[in-house]
Amino acid sequence: MKPDNDISEKYPEVEMTIEGADMTEVEAYDGPQASEEAEHDVDATIKERIKKIKESAQEEDTRPTSQLSLRTILGGDMLTTEFIRGQIWLFVLVVAFSVVYVAYRYQCQQDMQTINKLEQDLRGARNKALAASSTLTGLCRESRMLDMLKHNNDSLLHMADQPPYIIQLDE
Repeated sequence: MKPDNDISEKYPEVEMTIEGADMTEVEAYDGPQASEEAEHDVDATIKERIKKIKESAQEEDTRPTSQLSLRTILGGDMLTTEFIRGQIWLFVLVVAFSVVYVAYRYQCQQDMQTINKLEQDLRGARNKALAASSTLTGLCRESRMLDMLKHNNDSLLHMADQPPYIIQLDE
């Protein structure tokens, strides 16, 4: 026997528990009068259980226990609506600090990448300057200058035959 269709459609989970629990009692009755009584009993049982479910279903939080233990912390008993409402500004502050921390860290990483790039550019510029300096030094050597003077016949410059004079002044 099934309960009324309107109740079973509204509360299918209750129907399953009631069928499993009370159908043995219903099958024990014999005759048409017993089946009507069984249907009435099932309807009354369903209504009673629905009433109990409605009473037990509350949206309000229960007060947390005054004892603070590992079980209450891990079980989440201390995370009640009242606790969250009381600490909302702390949560907002923690979120704000987290956002600022992430933003500063990101900016620091960007600055570090810029510094690394500029250091590489500086190393490249130093290497180019060193190469240019060594090339210039090689071109300005005395032996190189003498070779250029020998190949250039129209120049009035020539190598000195006498050593340089040192002029001493009395102070």
